[in-house]
Amino acid sequence: MSAVLGGEPLSRFQLQSVFVQEADQLKGVVRRNYICDGDRLENTAEHSWHLALMVMTLAEHANQPINIFKTIQMLLIHDLVEIDAGDTYCHDLAANQDKAEREEKAADRIFGLLPEDQSQTYYQLWQEFEARVTPESRFANAVDRFLPLAQNMAAGGIAWRHNRVSKAQVMVRCRPIEDGSVTLWHQAESIIDQAVDKGYLAT
Repeated sequence: MSAVLGGEPLSRFQLQSVFVQEADQLKGVVRRNYICDGDRLENTAEHSWHLALMVMTLAEHANQPINIFKTIQMLLIHDLVEIDAGDTYCHDLAANQDKAEREEKAADRIFGLLPEDQSQTYYQLWQEFEARVTPESRFANAVDRFLPLAQNMAAGGIAWRHNRVSKAQVMVRCRPIEDGSVTLWHQAESIIDQAVDKGYLAT
């Protein structure tokens, strides 16, 4: 998107407004995960909000002390790349092959809408989330992987059963939870075992 309007460069506020309006598109990105009552699929904007709320509520369960505000920032922007790249289903091996490339290109465009200083800040937060090195990024990734697990269980395993997902696949997907929160990981193990017992996950 051009940073000029009518031949004049956009002001800082105008650039920020363009970005905020662009972010509205995240509401139209439908995920493969159902909301807890199983009534419908959620969108990515709802997912991001729910994760931010989880951090506010569960921060005490992080393995290490975290900066809650920074972690929430990370989670509110980490999936904005899906505006261009779409939601890539975690158990779709083919779609995941070029996921990083698609999302990198999307990050360049979407964060590039902002004034330079904010563009760099958002891009760095996105990279930090992806790297899973800091306490904040590890906990952010922990809740990002725990929430769909809990939703799937609450919804009766609809997405798992429909896509014939196995326990082994879910274990691989959820293992990084332990890096951010041992407490959430123990809960995840319990949920996975219950899902197997109920026939939601293939063995």
